[in-house]
Amino acid sequence: MTDTEPAESLRARIRAGDRTAFADLYDRYARAVHNHALRLTGDWSEAEEAMSETFLAAWRTRESVDPEGGSLGPWLLGIATHKAHNANRGRRRRLAFLARSPRPRPVADFAEETAGRIDDARRLAAVHRALGRLRRQDREVFALCVAAGLDYRQAAEALGIPVGTVRSRLSRARARLARLAEHGAGPAGAEPPAARGEMESEAALAALFLREETS
Repeated sequence: MTDTEPAESLRARIRAGDRTAFADLYDRYARAVHNHALRLTGDWSEAEEAMSETFLAAWRTRESVDPEGGSLGPWLLGIATHKAHNANRGRRRRLAFLARSPRPRPVADFAEETAGRIDDARRLAAVHRALGRLRRQDREVFALCVAAGLDYRQAAEALGIPVGTVRSRLSRARARLARLAEHGAGPAGAEPPAARGEMESEAALAALFLREETS
């Protein structure tokens, strides 16, 4: 498969179970799917798992692909959105369980010994906190339209919602992040308090999102 292959031809090959076409599909979209899942989960291992589950689900449901249409990216990102949501729900259940369990003995974390990994982890945490200030539905639309670069129609296809709903959710997300960029983490008492550095990081990331969107 090449970038010039007609979308209808690729869709037909995927529907027919062409493993070569599916492998090429993976090569083309794996990074985008992983990055999308990473923005929604804020965790590298969960993003990897969500990506794997996305392509597994795509293979299992390949016959549901419409034989006519454009890029298969929105289809894959729609599946990834659902998998990331499930990962977040699973993490909340695990955290609730751990909160009721005896606290384990501290174990040294050797994974972030280098400054680069620490900076990457801090930036990812700031991105996830900033997006976490949005409602889930708004966050998913924002991640698809602004971070993943889908247009309104493609985002609507990915989530199975009307284009008008995409517009309204994206508008609400933009307004929320604009307030965050202007005022930090929000009014006292409205949300769980964050350390000053975390608040500044969230505001900076919110401003960065908005700049990238309008550039």
